Amino acid sequence: MLSSTFPYPPSRGGTEIRTFNLLKYLQQRHQVTLVTQRHEGVSDTEVEELKTWVSNLVVFPLPAEPSLAGISGLLGKVKRFTESVAKATPPNVLYRYSPAIQAWVDSYVQAGKCDVIACEHSVNEIYVRPEFKDSVVTVVNVHSSIYGWVSNHLAMGASQNPLRDRLYLALLLARYEKRYCGKFSHIVVTTEDDGQELLKLSPDSSIKVIPNGVDLSLFPYRQSDPVGYGLIFVGDMSAEHNIEAVRFFTLEVLPQLQQRYPDTTFTIAGARPTPEILNLGKYPGVIVTGRVSSMVEYLHQAQVCVVPLRTGLGIKNKTLEAMAAGVPVVGSDRGLEGLAADSTTTPLLALRANQAEEYLDAISKLFEDPEMRSQLSHNGRVLVEQEYTWEQVGQLYEQVMVNGS
Repeated sequence: MLSSTFPYPPSRGGTEIRTFNLLKYLQQRHQVTLVTQRHEGVSDTEVEELKTWVSNLVVFPLPAEPSLAGISGLLGKVKRFTESVAKATPPNVLYRYSPAIQAWVDSYVQAGKCDVIACEHSVNEIYVRPEFKDSVVTVVNVHSSIYGWVSNHLAMGASQNPLRDRLYLALLLARYEKRYCGKFSHIVVTTEDDGQELLKLSPDSSIKVIPNGVDLSLFPYRQSDPVGYGLIFVGDMSAEHNIEAVRFFTLEVLPQLQQRYPDTTFTIAGARPTPEILNLGKYPGVIVTGRVSSMVEYLHQAQVCVVPLRTGLGIKNKTLEAMAAGVPVVGSDRGLEGLAADSTTTPLLALRANQAEEYLDAISKLFEDPEMRSQLSHNGRVLVEQEYTWEQVGQLYEQVMVNGS
């Protein structure tokens, strides 16, 4: 397994959670060698703990991100963009690239030491040579289509640099995803939407949809419906899409809710809150926790979990974890992606909202209707138990590697 993201502890973000739980499952039945990169936030203790979950752990340093300061920084941007277009590879993939890892992987494959190479997130595709799939099974676990992600940010007006991103779409990203898809025996995505995006670019590829999962031992079902008017959002609070979501909710939805329900609180729970997020703590009823030792304890204290994401593709861990914990969910189209949450042919799993008025209406219904809260709590937990445990997800991933199906 190749993962430029150090996947431990499995609480830093979605990439870490997915990668760790898949390797944890595979290690029970196979010999897993994990090749990863260590950033400055990883402790020696965490490295030692991760070793206990794999047969062999190989750790390389993560290159420093290029400086963008001053005139040289501007020239550097132009140079990196030109290089990216020429190589049909995004800058974030190129700057993470390690010649030492490439040499290690080449030697390992040439020595016949592995049967399968699994790239956890498409950023790791750079180490897989096209000829590898002649001798081993090669799998890329995309996590989320970069082309789809950038397109979605532009469509929602959430891009921090629209001109740059439009250039990337036109000159780079479609070529990039089409090129790397052709190198792999199999491609894994988390939702049908992502699968369809990649099929447009690479119609001959073998694509399998495998969702995220939940460790039910870490997210037990809550024993009671809490009193009060508590709302919660959970996630990595340095991630752009999470920052945009909680700012939207705090500034546009929460004040209207507090006019109806003055005791309403909004807890923003997650590691690495940026100054922008910390600043939200000055608003009435807003609580910014930073990293917490037990996320499920915070979930159990909330009447409703909100997932007001307006950008980003893929099935959301935060949505599945809230459902597993028995917390009713109000989420956007992006927050509920991959789930038939409010289909007329299945039990109601969550309430859908995209505009401020829709959140106000949905949350008010749940505040005032304990029977509906109980219904969503029960249905969400049953769904996760039946379809979204890491055991079930791991089995699907193993089948792709072993049987190609």
